[in-house]
Amino acid sequence: MITGQLKNQIDRLWEEFWTGGISNPLTVIEQITFLMYARMLDMNEQKDEKLSARTGKAFNQRFSAEQQHLRWQNFRHLGAEPLYKLVKDQLFPFFAETASHTVKEGTDRSVFSEFMKDAQLMIQRPTLLVSAIEMIDALPLENSDTKGDLYEYMLSKLATAGINGQFRTPRHIIRAMVEMVDPSANSRICDPSTGTGGFLVGSYEYLMEKYSSRHGVEREPLFDDVGKPLLDANGNQLENVLYAGDLITSEQRAHIDTDMFHGFDFDASMLRVAAMNLVMHGIKQPDIHYQDTLSQSFKERFPREAKNGFDIILANPPFKGSLNEEDVCPEILRKVKTKKTELLFVSLIENMLKIGGQSATIVPDGVLFGSSNAHQQLRQLLVEKTQLEAVISLPSGVFKPYAGVSTAILIFTKGGSTDHVWFYDVQADGFSLDDKRSPIKDNDLPDLVAKFKARDKAIAETAQNDRSQKAFWVSKADIVGNKYDLSINRYKQVVYAEQQYDDPKVILSKLVALENDILADLKALEDML
Repeated sequence: MITGQLKNQIDRLWEEFWTGGISNPLTVIEQITFLMYARMLDMNEQKDEKLSARTGKAFNQRFSAEQQHLRWQNFRHLGAEPLYKLVKDQLFPFFAETASHTVKEGTDRSVFSEFMKDAQLMIQRPTLLVSAIEMIDALPLENSDTKGDLYEYMLSKLATAGINGQFRTPRHIIRAMVEMVDPSANSRICDPSTGTGGFLVGSYEYLMEKYSSRHGVEREPLFDDVGKPLLDANGNQLENVLYAGDLITSEQRAHIDTDMFHGFDFDASMLRVAAMNLVMHGIKQPDIHYQDTLSQSFKERFPREAKNGFDIILANPPFKGSLNEEDVCPEILRKVKTKKTELLFVSLIENMLKIGGQSATIVPDGVLFGSSNAHQQLRQLLVEKTQLEAVISLPSGVFKPYAGVSTAILIFTKGGSTDHVWFYDVQADGFSLDDKRSPIKDNDLPDLVAKFKARDKAIAETAQNDRSQKAFWVSKADIVGNKYDLSINRYKQVVYAEQQYDDPKVILSKLVALENDILADLKALEDML
């Protein structure tokens, strides 16, 4: 978490872009990402130079002798016109050039090599570029504990929906989903519609916390600019908690850096942002690719990932959109014949999971109760061919101001069988359900996570299974009998409180008495005239 001066720096940088004629939030973040990338290339080059000087070992240089002028430290102090010309005519072509060459595995350039080739400088004013470089130069990018939070703060400024119904998933919802699937340091994790990389970052942060000893945790109380303690909605002081991840072995660390996190998206801008987000949080080589995971080419390009490839899949796939069936992988269509992306993605995720692999996926409510053949086909697949573990209903305002659509989280494990499904009705998530999304005290998410981890199927057929509560079990037979309907309102029992009313004669006498009082007051006013 960042506060005070750093937030002000980002706010000023944002304002510079806004007044400089760039108002699209995604474009602003993308341009900042390019410049951050340029600075981090030079930072890593300097680090390797120092290491090489100490050890005498050579390293894979990012800049040739003829490209030294493209290093951040060598151009950041140039005047407006020469700086703009260098960045536009040489630095961005350098990005494209390095992207077109095969990069030795393990270098920082390879993370971005697939989607830096079409990087474009959208800044039109040289003075804006100077201001942006000066501000980015002042950011603490060398501080690994801060730069991830810094980038997340920038991403929080994405205030509009993305392409085809994509929008930024609230980080507290991501956290709850990650906690429920509980990844380990050996997991292979994927998001097939990566967006800004929130699920992958959330998983990494959870792992760092999970694998930190008592001595590997550092807490910093937070204060505002005048030294006043910052408090949450419950009046508790906010803290910046740093996790060292000191219980992670060297082998696990290598896996985390190179083969744990996998993301795919068909929006190059989102991929650039996602890659930078992961790198800023400390993941050296996240596996991020430009790829439509629903297309036939996915299996051809990534056979290991397309089928039985992952232990955990976390996703909030696009809700809107319809695809040409000819472009969709036939294996997915054989399971669910439809053009609707929200159905196809769930089928895809089931295909991508290993046997025993688990997914937590956000879906619009229509997936739960839709009456089309495709809707029923998908729900039948989840109930009959996987172990459908939980259906978690979310309040309709969770994704405001992006969208007001009602959603749910489906948690299922590939393989096994479904005999009972656990339902939970989230009524509050710690924020108001209007467009402002202000912090409030009511929050069911901690209870959701605790009850999910402690759920006991043994009570499913007993009197303890109270369907009037937030959490309850529903049998497979009941679900099948309702055409595989998974909407919580189908099964939840609503208890109506009995209302007591006065006898009509009593009500009438009260009205007469009130009328007399009014007449008396009017008579008193009349006498005063």
